[in-house]
Amino acid sequence: MVGSECYSNPPILNASSGVGYVTNIAGVNTYVTGSPLAILAIVLVSDVYGFKPPLLRKIADKVANHGYFVAVPDFFNGEPYNSENVSRPFDAWFKDHDPAKGIETAKPIIEALKRKGASAVGFAGFCWGARTVTDLGKAKLIQASVLLHPSFITVDDVRGVEVPIAILGAEHDSIAPPKLINQFKQVLDAKPEIDSYVKIFANVSHGWTVRYDPNDPKAVEAAGEAHTIMINWFDKHLKK
Repeated sequence: MVGSECYSNPPILNASSGVGYVTNIAGVNTYVTGSPLAILAIVLVSDVYGFKPPLLRKIADKVANHGYFVAVPDFFNGEPYNSENVSRPFDAWFKDHDPAKGIETAKPIIEALKRKGASAVGFAGFCWGARTVTDLGKAKLIQASVLLHPSFITVDDVRGVEVPIAILGAEHDSIAPPKLINQFKQVLDAKPEIDSYVKIFANVSHGWTVRYDPNDPKAVEAAGEAHTIMINWFDKHLKK
């Protein structure tokens, strides 16, 4: 079975949440927020719960407030993981939604954003989304990348990234444990020509940046710190 931390603590799904709206980009339903006139675009690639959770859309709105046009595509084509669907367990769902295929959905979205006028595009991936973002960074199809509690990537994947990359890991995470995050740091430190940043957050678990309890001040603070690092990373590498 794939690591259960990917789908523990399921979020509330609410298609009407957020200050933005859902539109179609390159054939993909996408939550968008921020000024359509912004020339810098950020794409958030969700965890297995897709683009509807209010907390994810809140993060998108927060990023948009820093001058970005932000897109959160539905990489699962209307089929996010549903923990209540006992007839379709996670492993069966996962076979139909291989993170290695995410790049094929992402490429036309990037092209569409550039046709709209985006001069630079950054991607952030949460859990499942980290593979898509890493593959895009290896192919140099984006200008900056952030991985938050990444899943389904290897040291060799990270070694191949050719764009600025920040990786935010959790102290309590069996999918990307601190030992693996530190291995990511070692291979990135060996590539000084690629700007990188790696941080392991203490006292948090996998998914802490997007599946946190908004009524828990410590959880909100830890998630907020990660979001700030992400935004600052994009500011550094896209606002040149």
